[in-house]
Amino acid sequence: MDSRLRGNDGVKFNNVDLFKTNNPMSRSLALDALRGIAILLMVFSSRIPFGVLPEWMYHAQVAPPLHIFDGTVPGITWVDLVFPYFLFAMGAAIPLALHARLEKGEAFLKIAASIFKRGALLFFFAVYVMHIRPTVMSATPGFYEYALSFVGFMLLFPMLVKLPEHWAINRKIITRAIGWGGAIAVLILFRAKDGKLFDLARSDIIILVLANVAVTGSFIWIATRKRLDIRIGILAFLFALRLTQSIPGWGQWLWNLSPAPWIGTVYFQQYLFIIIPGTIAGDLLLKFAKAASTAPANASHRLWAICAAGPLLTLWLLFLLKERFVIAATVGAIIICVGGWALLHQTKNQPKTEAEKIIRSLFGWGIFWLLLGLAFEPYEGGIKKDRATMSYYFVTSGLAFFTLITLMIAIDIARIRRGFGLMIATGQNPLVAYAGVQSFLPPILAVTGIGAWIQSFTMTPWAGAARGAFYTGLLAYVGAWCSKRGLFLRT
Repeated sequence: MDSRLRGNDGVKFNNVDLFKTNNPMSRSLALDALRGIAILLMVFSSRIPFGVLPEWMYHAQVAPPLHIFDGTVPGITWVDLVFPYFLFAMGAAIPLALHARLEKGEAFLKIAASIFKRGALLFFFAVYVMHIRPTVMSATPGFYEYALSFVGFMLLFPMLVKLPEHWAINRKIITRAIGWGGAIAVLILFRAKDGKLFDLARSDIIILVLANVAVTGSFIWIATRKRLDIRIGILAFLFALRLTQSIPGWGQWLWNLSPAPWIGTVYFQQYLFIIIPGTIAGDLLLKFAKAASTAPANASHRLWAICAAGPLLTLWLLFLLKERFVIAATVGAIIICVGGWALLHQTKNQPKTEAEKIIRSLFGWGIFWLLLGLAFEPYEGGIKKDRATMSYYFVTSGLAFFTLITLMIAIDIARIRRGFGLMIATGQNPLVAYAGVQSFLPPILAVTGIGAWIQSFTMTPWAGAARGAFYTGLLAYVGAWCSKRGLFLRT
């Protein structure tokens, strides 16, 4: 493996390593890139003009110009891939994060405590980032709201940044005290636009869901890491609960069970339909790290052909499912999958490496989840993100597999770096972009007047989209700047 992929080295951005680790199996650069793509697309989708671009530039069920939610509209757009890709990446990271600790014989109670701690920090992050958004404080934010939002964002670093190991314990305690004490002060000063004060129920629903499934997904993987059949069986049980959740009985009771509404309900666990396929990918990434460590930096012609399957399937299905050419979408997807599968099974004069065998396994799982999702497509009125359908869970899981394969071939096998640095850096430090899109970029643009100046000559729809792309790039560079200085926000 290239030295930038293992040991004490990582991807370089401006000649500075973006990731350093003593454990080469603890990350996958392709997985970081997938997570980075999800975050950057999320940022871009939130920065584009409202109501004036074509339908495929927004969530399929919230079409322009009024963006009024209509849950009867089937189809998905690229915007609807953001959340499942991030969920999939979270699931795939679980084996990478926990495998080494289990192999070293670390006590289960210690690992369990760290899982609950991560869930608690994610929950706090969900509550905190919602309270420091200027638009939550006021419909027309002014200097006070922007300043409080910016300060709140900056306090995330002393709260959550991974502190250097060589720091003295007193220095670490003081840093954390500044962060958490300052955050408490910000929350005390908070006033919502409706006049209400701090409220645990006011939280970011996306991060709240992540907090819930991060905990359950981790424990499920630990319990089933050697029994994939049981892991799939859990999905079958979850599907049974989903089918019966509208019928009076213990299934309905369990589906709506919650220790407190602001923490979440069992209902949130339906996103395990994406997390668990992600853990399967994570298991294979563990094997891939070993196989790729001795392989030359080279991708065969058939792998480059396979590399195109992810983008091709994604564009094909997004367009045809949105336009409701479901049969054509399914037939075309099958043709692409069969063609890719045949390429991966060519053996004449081309002995397969262990890395290629793992790519083949990932490709097979991608086919399984994708075709399962397409089989579910007519169910629940067609594929939708809101309310999420079974087709949505499995189609997006399949597409995530194929996108991950594309990135693995390009980044981890061929070891192409040019063009992927910002994606990887963002994926390694996703909380910076997630919080920064609301509480870092807007305050700076508003207070300095730069935002109004840029908007004055980007008033047309597509110029506004270009403006959004520019802001997305700025935030990506902020995340990369933090990453290359070791400022990783960790929960």
